[in-house]
Amino acid sequence: MHIRLRALFPALAPTLALILSACAGPVPVPTPAADTPARLRVATYNTSLYAEAEGGLVARLQAGDAGARKIAAVLQRVRPDLVLLNEFDYDPAHRAADLFQRDYLEQAQPGGGEPLRYPYRYLAEVNTGVPSGLDLDRNGTIGGEGRDRGNDAWGYGLHPGQYGMLVLSQHPIDAGQVRSFRLLRWATMPGARRPLDPATGAPWHADAVWRQLRLSSKSHWDVPVRTPGGTVHFLVSHPTPPVFDGPEDRNGARNADEIRLWQEYLTPGDKPWLCDDAGRCGGLAADARFVIAGDLNNDPVDGDGHHEAIVGLLEHPRVLRMATPRSAGGAETARAYAAKGIAHRGAPEHVTGDFGPRAGAMRLDYVLPSTGFVLHGQGVFWPASGDPDAAIADASDHHLVWVDLEP
Repeated sequence: MHIRLRALFPALAPTLALILSACAGPVPVPTPAADTPARLRVATYNTSLYAEAEGGLVARLQAGDAGARKIAAVLQRVRPDLVLLNEFDYDPAHRAADLFQRDYLEQAQPGGGEPLRYPYRYLAEVNTGVPSGLDLDRNGTIGGEGRDRGNDAWGYGLHPGQYGMLVLSQHPIDAGQVRSFRLLRWATMPGARRPLDPATGAPWHADAVWRQLRLSSKSHWDVPVRTPGGTVHFLVSHPTPPVFDGPEDRNGARNADEIRLWQEYLTPGDKPWLCDDAGRCGGLAADARFVIAGDLNNDPVDGDGHHEAIVGLLEHPRVLRMATPRSAGGAETARAYAAKGIAHRGAPEHVTGDFGPRAGAMRLDYVLPSTGFVLHGQGVFWPASGDPDAAIADASDHHLVWVDLEP
């Protein structure tokens, strides 16, 4: 989803120096070494493969969608072993996922590489577009007409499944052990950022509504993947953009707590409130390896949002400290915006998407491995404008982020 710039935030702690340090020059996408079977390439990609009408993505893919061909071409070039696709509409029959695999990934695409097949995948219901039966935007009606009807869904969307998530894997997924937190209620989180009406200081949602609100705008999944190097927990989500609200900042607060859910999940301690949709409570085992991935809709220093939420995740003791993925195209785009007066404080090389003239380029997409991995490489697939590969990198306002790991 698009983010617009509301204001620049004051400087954060000096510990951000590692996060913001810039590295010049393009980053090629190497081929994983064939003699290291435990090496794992993990990626996240907000694909913008959604439609405003139910069944619309299926129709797009059946018609031969040019944007989907470019998305498939990028995936064929980077060839991740494990990837999260954000903004891929969910349908209960999985027709869109079937079509994308058969007619796009498994077919050689212009500018792409060899056909690519993923034998394993995970997708499930999300909260976007699912009617809540409540007046969540406090406009006096439930549902409404046009685009406003999405405001009263559990997560903003015009039909159930819009902006869904799809996990593709070369390695077996332990579907029976997947944990989903789609139904987790926001109010159960200790210290939840309950939105307040700044004019009165009173809670923005009535108590009866607040007690029912779900935290995840889409969902939070822990997807265990059985790789040659052992089980990896793929922790995936797509928090709501911290905009499109009012002075109560309800979306900004929700974005921060959606990100904080992963911090809570990784931190040891008794958490009787942290219960998945099957009723199992508690966080991730202390010895588990994981990779957090997704469009988290929060830049460490620029744009809207509570930046301490993403910084807290980047600096969590269980998250591997690593150089920030970078790209030549992102640096070029960010510097072009700066020349037009949209000056950001983050390193230009680190941005992952172009969000238009009101927001500029920012870092919103993350692949964060746990300690216990060795990092062999990382990057953002965003070639410079003069690179022929730039022709396949413009199907989404986001760009694919990847890391190469080995236990």
